[in-house]
Amino acid sequence: MLVIRPIHLAQAKIFVEKYHRHNIPPVGGKFAIACWNNDELCGVAICGRPVSRYSDDGDTLEIYRNCTDGTHNACSKLYGACQRIARDMGYRKIITYTLASENGASLKAANFRNCGAAGGKEWTGSRKRNYYIAPHEIKTKWLYLTKP
Repeated sequence: MLVIRPIHLAQAKIFVEKYHRHNIPPVGGKFAIACWNNDELCGVAICGRPVSRYSDDGDTLEIYRNCTDGTHNACSKLYGACQRIARDMGYRKIITYTLASENGASLKAANFRNCGAAGGKEWTGSRKRNYYIAPHEIKTKWLYLTKP
């Protein structure tokens, strides 16, 4: 049986480092939650302020990472928990991003809306990163309204 519990950001980042298919752990976050299958940690979600300054309006929460070990329904369980927490914290919107090559099945199951392509293929800011972040691929933005 899948159960949601709190988890420290540091522990969530270790899980992401071990299991995420294409991304590194985020630098920070406001909170993290874990999905447990009986006594086994099977997934984490890390949430925080939106990375894009245009989305950082005080009403929006971004899900930085939703990462599982492949346990059936763990992704959807984490998205649902993030929605409830965001609503309880007073956020009006939740955003997250996937690679264009990902189908977003868990996001669709959690009633997120596909907002189309977002951003470029790589970081173009003045502080160019010299380490791996994600594949050079267009991202898809997803939106969930907590208070329609």
